[in-house]
Amino acid sequence: MLKLLIILLFSIVSPTAFAYIGPGAGISVLGSLLGILGTIVVAIGAILFWPVRKFLKRKKQKASANESPATSETADTGE
Repeated sequence: MLKLLIILLFSIVSPTAFAYIGPGAGISVLGSLLGILGTIVVAIGAILFWPVRKFLKRKKQKASANESPATSETADTGE
């Protein structure tokens, strides 16, 4: 318990560390962050677009099922 208190005390009163992040490390972090954010946006977009896609597919199937063979034959001959 004493060790834990000493570690906690040292972590609270430690001086500010001045650190430099070079451009290579910064670009790596930025690229990783953009990759994670892009993945989240694509996942949310796919979830939101799923019902729209299903609706359009049903609409297309109903349109092709409602088309009668007689009307498609006269449209193909051009008469």
